[in-house]
Amino acid sequence: MSALVEVSGLRKSYDDKVVLDDVSLTVQHHDVICLIGSSGSGKSTLLRCLNLLEEIDDGVITFEGREISDPRVDPREVRSRIGMVFQAYNLFPHLTVLENCTLAPRLVHGVRRADADAHARELLARFGLQDYAAQHPDRLSGGQQQRAALVRAMCTSPTLLLLDEITAALDPELVGEVLSIVRSEAEAGTTMIIATHEMDFARDVATTVCFLHEGRILEQGPPAQIFTAPREERTRQFLRRVL
Repeated sequence: MSALVEVSGLRKSYDDKVVLDDVSLTVQHHDVICLIGSSGSGKSTLLRCLNLLEEIDDGVITFEGREISDPRVDPREVRSRIGMVFQAYNLFPHLTVLENCTLAPRLVHGVRRADADAHARELLARFGLQDYAAQHPDRLSGGQQQRAALVRAMCTSPTLLLLDEITAALDPELVGEVLSIVRSEAEAGTTMIIATHEMDFARDVATTVCFLHEGRILEQGPPAQIFTAPREERTRQFLRRVL
């Protein structure tokens, strides 16, 4: 089976500031790739490029065997198969939790309302949110809102799930409840690319850890290698600071 995602020579800059510099990455089906590194190292920008939220300056992104970095590709069609969850939740405040979760399945995928509702309620129940389906997001805690954002992304049954620092805005006591859901999805075989500052989580769930520094993937490998015997001195310095 061919790789799900292939990134080759990806380059992205804002004006004269290079944010991603010659990034290459291969993601196989069922991989969990954790992106680690200091703030500003390019983790979030890489995820946004993969979801076609940013135009790239150079390089090639292939998804499911198709080059999606081709400017003729419809980003909306690609995003219908790539789910993304942001640090800031981005739930629609005027919609209930259930409406947030069923909007894309109905409007983008053409799922009947009854079927979309049933699938969303099943996922909400699995994540402990069944009693909040009729609530608006502002009635939920931060952890509950982030769980709802995860459910919304999963309601379209995405082939790839991108998670961008989803615990960064949460109180410490809420981090564990969100990460437990991500862990369960990883164990279920969902392919994910996760930008995270949670090193213990990355060590436990990742199939591959990528350390980004100044827009480059400076080092990548299995968690055991990256966390116990990193080859690069800059990786060692970063891990000494955060662990």
